Amino acid sequence: MTSSPPHPRSKTKPAARPIPPVAATDSHGPAAVVAVKRLFAAETGNYFLLLGTTLFLVVFGLIMVLSSSAVESFKASGDFFNGFVRQVVFAAIGVPLMLIAARMRASFWKRWSGIFLLIALGLQFLTVATPLGSERGGNRNWIAIGAFSGQPSEFVKLALVIWLGYILFKKREVMDNWRELVVPLVPIGGAAIGLVLLGGDLGTSIILTAIVMGAIFFAGVKLRFLAVPIVLIGIAGAIAASARSSRLDRIQAFLNGCKSADDHLGNCWQTVHGWWALASGGLFGSGLGNSKAKWSWLPEADNDFIFAIIGEELGLLGAILVLALFIVLAISFVRIIRASSDPFARVTVSAVMVWIVGQAFVNIAVVLGVLPVLGVPLPLISAGGSALVTTLLGIGIVLSFARHAPDAAPAIATGGRLR
Repeated sequence: MTSSPPHPRSKTKPAARPIPPVAATDSHGPAAVVAVKRLFAAETGNYFLLLGTTLFLVVFGLIMVLSSSAVESFKASGDFFNGFVRQVVFAAIGVPLMLIAARMRASFWKRWSGIFLLIALGLQFLTVATPLGSERGGNRNWIAIGAFSGQPSEFVKLALVIWLGYILFKKREVMDNWRELVVPLVPIGGAAIGLVLLGGDLGTSIILTAIVMGAIFFAGVKLRFLAVPIVLIGIAGAIAASARSSRLDRIQAFLNGCKSADDHLGNCWQTVHGWWALASGGLFGSGLGNSKAKWSWLPEADNDFIFAIIGEELGLLGAILVLALFIVLAISFVRIIRASSDPFARVTVSAVMVWIVGQAFVNIAVVLGVLPVLGVPLPLISAGGSALVTTLLGIGIVLSFARHAPDAAPAIATGGRLR
């Protein structure tokens, strides 16, 4: 007996296919979008103000390095773009490192501050005491290990600001006891400054001294405790200035005002030619790339005296723009200091501010003739890989404190809806 065919309407119901998973959603949309929002929610207005100003200065610096180094690059290698490409490579290394540093928490910097300083001081010692170091421009401040070549003194700045922040954070309860402060600060800070000074780099030694004194001041140490160190630093500075005849000659030429008719042929060469470059720029400048001083008239046109090329090619307006950008940078640092409740963050950011803004002030003052020639680059603008990378890392540390400031925590929880 054969079975009748099934009725058309009674077909076997096919097995239900599994429903593909749907991304979890909330009022803001898919989870991926929410995750991205929360990833960037912690960045505060101070974070973006500092980051934007820094990136603008880096791009502006690359343009000016291209213009100011083209002639000397062609003389040295036959390629106009050699110095520019090298600076671009260091910027491509420094900017990602800055963004990575901005993701770290304060506990990371506290944990590694001592190790960083030990490594930096070790490299600086190898520079001044072993054949690994090399001398350029009268200063023994370069080290070559395999394919790596750099200035350890720049890494000493970076390591010192972190270490100072951590030590002064630990000593915050005994700021009224000068004996508690002398033991760690004098031997370690003195070693850092002394090793750089042994290499003959007076300019960097001055910046390191300013970093130490600035960190101590912003940590809340009583001003009367700073009187004796300031006097001792003044005496040590006078001794260091007179230790080398070339250094003493530059200082004497500065004190005389570079007014002699033939001063521009001797120790006042850089200062006077820097003045001529600035004066020839006028209000609007001669135009980008049209500098005459960079044609081997102004030594270190792409480094220590790049501000003179800025004034010549972009005029007074370009020089004011640079000054305004560093003022905005300083305002960003101050805002981050005021927004933070962590003593470690406040001291560290203060030290970075003294380092970068103070060094910019010294560089511009040297070009204007307000200070004698010290060989200090303009942060984020002058050519130099070690200086650029370490400065960007220092700003990355500040960004990490801005990102994890108290007003950033509610933003993470609300997906960025923080007023």
